[in-house]
Amino acid sequence: MDIRQELEKRILVIDGAMGTMIQRYKLQEADFRGERFKDWPSDLKGNNDLLCITQPQIIAEIHKQYLDAGADIIETNTFSSTAIAMADYHMESLAYELNVAAVKCAKEGIRLAGKKAWIAGAIGPLNKTLSLSPDVNNPGFRGLTWDEAVAAYYEQVSGLSDGGADLLLVETIFDTLNAKAAIYAIKKYFRDTGKPELPIMISGTITDASGRTLSGQTLEAFYTSIQHARPLSVGLNCALGAKEMRPHIAELSQLASCFVSAYPNAGLPNAMGEYDERPEDTGHYLEDWAREGYVNIVGGCCGTTPDHIRHIADHVKSIEPRRLPVVA
Repeated sequence: MDIRQELEKRILVIDGAMGTMIQRYKLQEADFRGERFKDWPSDLKGNNDLLCITQPQIIAEIHKQYLDAGADIIETNTFSSTAIAMADYHMESLAYELNVAAVKCAKEGIRLAGKKAWIAGAIGPLNKTLSLSPDVNNPGFRGLTWDEAVAAYYEQVSGLSDGGADLLLVETIFDTLNAKAAIYAIKKYFRDTGKPELPIMISGTITDASGRTLSGQTLEAFYTSIQHARPLSVGLNCALGAKEMRPHIAELSQLASCFVSAYPNAGLPNAMGEYDERPEDTGHYLEDWAREGYVNIVGGCCGTTPDHIRHIADHVKSIEPRRLPVVA
């Protein structure tokens, strides 16, 4: 299936939250460790990406649930599968293997669901930034160099590509310089290997009502910064619920010369950090965006479940996708 041709015909649905679904399994330390890592010297509970190796059947089952709900695109469970993020668990050496295993889990989910779908290799924002100092007393300090970020992303792209991902999704971008390192690594990898370049999806995060990313960029500046990648789609995810994200998606739909994606949280978290927005409400919000002609790809982020995705898919299935502007 050619995803560009399909996007011309209809609005595609991307899946919902992986972490929210993993929490439902109430996994304990031993579950994360599995047999292979039973003697690992540091705690592993919470290392969700590791489950692609130690509990692959759970990850495949979650993918299947989203596919059954109507998802056309499923994201690999690789949000933190870089040597930099895995350093928290002293598992830097597993980065490549995690990405290959995650694509395998996604393929198994597709097999179990018995339907066609695209696998988007999820490339998270890293837990260190290139634009912001982690030391308030030393604004010039950086916890990460450009070359370190590029090397980490390059290894991740290598694993996702070798595993057989169909797309690469650079997501939850709050520091555009990190995203530019990811884009550079993607382009370098395909240039080095001579493989056909996979389509790139890019999704930023607006962190508050000001309409700026955490590193201070406006939405227009963010789009201008990543436009050179010639992405398949550009969009927004996380941080905001659909109600709060709406004006920013409306703005982006006017800026972007490529397809536009949007997968908001299930509203804003309550005092306990839980998400209360009902699936039918999320579905209605995204239906409104679709009718306004804002979007080409819709789905859910934190707090969303297969029920949310089912409602979203049902609400947008008969609506025409956003038409790409004619760029002079």
